[in-house]
Amino acid sequence: MTSVLHKLLANAAVRFGASVLLLLIVVAIFAPWLGTVDPAAMDSAHINTLSGTVGVFSLHDGSNVAHTFWMGSDNFGRDIYSRVLYGTRVSLLIGLFTAALALLVGGLLGMLAGYFRTVDAVLMRFMDGLMAIPSILLAIALVAALGAQLWTVVVAIAIPEIPRVTRLVRSLVLTLREEPFVEAARALATPTPVILMRHILPNAMAPLIVQGTFIAASAVLTEAILSFLGLGLPADIPTWGNIMAEGRVQFTQYPGNVLYPALFLVPTVLAINLLGDGLRDVLDPKFAKRGT
Repeated sequence: MTSVLHKLLANAAVRFGASVLLLLIVVAIFAPWLGTVDPAAMDSAHINTLSGTVGVFSLHDGSNVAHTFWMGSDNFGRDIYSRVLYGTRVSLLIGLFTAALALLVGGLLGMLAGYFRTVDAVLMRFMDGLMAIPSILLAIALVAALGAQLWTVVVAIAIPEIPRVTRLVRSLVLTLREEPFVEAARALATPTPVILMRHILPNAMAPLIVQGTFIAASAVLTEAILSFLGLGLPADIPTWGNIMAEGRVQFTQYPGNVLYPALFLVPTVLAINLLGDGLRDVLDPKFAKRGT
């Protein structure tokens, strides 16, 4: 365990990706304190303002407070800076929940397909059918059918990822089920669920963790695409995608409404992908041997 941790810390991609993600997590947690105003608050006197403009917001108690739009305001007079900070929460949650759901369902189906021959024949043909549908089109169809809410967006993005996880786990199980320690467990009449959870799953965790990082990065980007197309979360929930969608109409006059959330989106996806690459180099034996 210590040697693995040392290798992870020595990997530049892991250090960079983890550092950026840690910073984003801090931003997401402390968004109410880092943000200068409620992301849903509107200042009708300052619509589509440039960075550094000073406006006035009316508080619930009837008093007014001066406010600086550090990243400008949108076409409703809402503060882009505060909306971008709160959007960090949504993007990270969607990435985390999507990866967790895809790994949970895909991992279970992959173990069943790899261990039981009869299940494999039917299940993998269904997975092949799902993989034949472009993931973004499938996500759009699912969001349109289920409605735009946080959990429906997570499910819609996770479903296209499940076949990939299933195929990965299936290939691992097909190899592991022939290993001597699994055959010994079967010879001792160990129950199948125990074999799967105690002997096979731990040996498949490293590739699953790596795959989970790539799914999280893809989920963050897919959510931004859905929101940009108007099929993501409602506009009252700030996400990087719908902030850019609302600002694209007046991009030439107010480019910051699109560029500022993009400046958060790009490093987030890059950091998660670099973290996944670093984890793969350290945890995957094939890549670890290449680096030696």
